[in-house]
Amino acid sequence: MTGVDTRGALVAARIDRLPASRLTVRARLVIGAVTFFDGFDQLLIAYALPALRSQYNLDTAAITFTITVGSVGMLLGALLTGRLADRFGRVPVVACCLVLYSLSSLLAALAPSIEWLQAARFLQGIGIGGEVLVAATYISEIIGPKTRGRFVLVYELAFVAGLAMASLVSVWVVPAFGWRVLFVIGALPVFLAIALRTVPESPRWLAARGRHDEAEAVVSRFESVARKQFGAIPDIVPPPTAETDSRASVLDLFRIRYLRRTVVVSVLWFVSFLVNYGLSSWLPTIYTSVFHLDVNTSLVYTMITTMAGLVGSVVVATTVDRFGRRTVLIVGTLGGAVVLGAAALVGPATGLGVMVFVATAAIFVFSVNLALNLYGPELYPTRSRAAGASIGGVFARLGVIVGPIITGLAVGADGGVAPVFGVLAVACAVGCFTVALFGVETARQTLETVSP
Repeated sequence: MTGVDTRGALVAARIDRLPASRLTVRARLVIGAVTFFDGFDQLLIAYALPALRSQYNLDTAAITFTITVGSVGMLLGALLTGRLADRFGRVPVVACCLVLYSLSSLLAALAPSIEWLQAARFLQGIGIGGEVLVAATYISEIIGPKTRGRFVLVYELAFVAGLAMASLVSVWVVPAFGWRVLFVIGALPVFLAIALRTVPESPRWLAARGRHDEAEAVVSRFESVARKQFGAIPDIVPPPTAETDSRASVLDLFRIRYLRRTVVVSVLWFVSFLVNYGLSSWLPTIYTSVFHLDVNTSLVYTMITTMAGLVGSVVVATTVDRFGRRTVLIVGTLGGAVVLGAAALVGPATGLGVMVFVATAAIFVFSVNLALNLYGPELYPTRSRAAGASIGGVFARLGVIVGPIITGLAVGADGGVAPVFGVLAVACAVGCFTVALFGVETARQTLETVSP
């Protein structure tokens, strides 16, 4: 049914004029904790691989499969959860993904064979691939346009912090206690499912589904907390009327206004994650097998790369509202192309040299990954926002699959990394060209204005 949704438009207007209250921040913290462990669990396999390679005598093909099987699960998770979140709600789907990736981590810790571990990583990938996309959609829907960029990306830092914490913990845990303890730690977030019960559903989603009374009750709760915390709150700006369609389809994302946006974010997701995971998933193994570094040194080098990426992410999170999404994405992809192109020309011959180039590239590439979690959901209407984000997520997971395969083929062919750098530099350049020509700016605009 299609019609003018005045109640839904009013719900959005009431949200958009509110400051970030304790309730809004608490929702961000709880969802952020879930996303932190999503990031923590995502790259555990990379830090476990040097030990797994020795224990199970894995060759290059087996290592590549062990990495990519989880990525295939992430692809499936991205395909499924966006549509489910648009139908059943943001918070329930985040909770289901949390339980799945946590329990699968415990199964991985108990694995009696490499095949068991690979199956557990596939299941874990489904939860990991779905949670981060739906969670980003939820966070973008509970805050107004003036500070949405910073608010969402400060939340998204939880994911990057999870990646960084995984590298820090691995440096200590793997040499001292073995790889299984990593996955036991990765199962701990299952207890966050209790905290998720206190998080209110997205009022924008409730209104888009025609559940107006529930949506208005949630907004009233946000308003009440804001009044108690700040006193007077801004008046409601009369909202424009908005068309709504309860029969929204994924096909909407490929029609008229949204087709170009879908192409742009799909290309960006693909190339940025191809670059990110083409390097990060293989780095510990490259350091040990190609440059013959010990496991502890390889994990320290990988940790430095992740921390460099965290620095870039913090810079983007604090400046994205000032400079805009499009500018940030152009700078990030261009910087990645320049650094990786230089690495391809130089061809570093030592592990330290590789680490310097990769850590520098991570400053730019991680920032693109982070900004896309904000940019993607902004480009689609509420009725299809999670599905739209999931389309980008699918291409991200394709990048996660293709990147390690490219790296594995190059490493297996001649043991060198210069060709890998060249391919990944070209990928960054393609992303830069795409967003520069076809990207639209969404900063400081209401979601309903950007995506009616």
